[in-house]
Amino acid sequence: MKHCLTIAGSDSCGGAGIQADLKAFSANGTYGMSVITAITAQNTQGVFDVQDINPSVIEHQIEAIFDDIRVDAVKIGMVSRPETIEIIASTLKKYSLPPLVIDPVMISKSGYDLLQPEAKKALIEILLPMATLITPNLPEAEVIVGYKIDTIELMQKAALDLHKLGCKYVLVKGGHLENDATDVLYDGKAFHLLHSKRLETINTHGTGCTLSSAIAANLAKGISVKAAVEEAKAYITEAITHGFKLGHGVGPVHHFYALYKKAGIES
Repeated sequence: MKHCLTIAGSDSCGGAGIQADLKAFSANGTYGMSVITAITAQNTQGVFDVQDINPSVIEHQIEAIFDDIRVDAVKIGMVSRPETIEIIASTLKKYSLPPLVIDPVMISKSGYDLLQPEAKKALIEILLPMATLITPNLPEAEVIVGYKIDTIELMQKAALDLHKLGCKYVLVKGGHLENDATDVLYDGKAFHLLHSKRLETINTHGTGCTLSSAIAANLAKGISVKAAVEEAKAYITEAITHGFKLGHGVGPVHHFYALYKKAGIES
């Protein structure tokens, strides 16, 4: 079995962050491990507090994994402050890195800032160049490139500009487009437009975390980047289709729909 590591924040209601990443790793046939960068107090209605983890503890978590266990892919999510980014980068550079997927988490669905403004520069200059693939949504891509993105053509322009930061592949996600949910994958040479129909549901908590983790799991299994993204999109589409009501706000996607259906468990 392949081993995947997520470096991200904890979501107390289990829909996003570390909890979603581990579910996505498992649902896609890999063993999940975690390095927690921050603890959030959140539910389906919003984020109410954040406690960042001491950088030395983040460093020791990474070392504890890499010094003992083979890591076949890494996914990085919430890295809210510069010192968190710096310790992650310097610690990972001690090791031979497997495929690295970075989901540049910046703002929660409820509007809570999950990346401190002063951390943007460190994210762009230190972490993104290390990535095999980065997976920004449109608001995140706009913050990084500094201009509005609302068409496929501008998504392609953004992918070009993001690729110049040093990552090998860029996936600009089009979930915030008005008419469709086309994603743009750029491999440094060509654009690949990945179409999917827009799903009318409010239960989308954890969508970005889940997609990037599913991609990482596929890369761990040796699947090419384009195929890994395509298979992960099929997985997240099914998870969103069967997202469910939980609490009083935005419910989670269903990470285990296919497995529950196979087991005869009503969801």
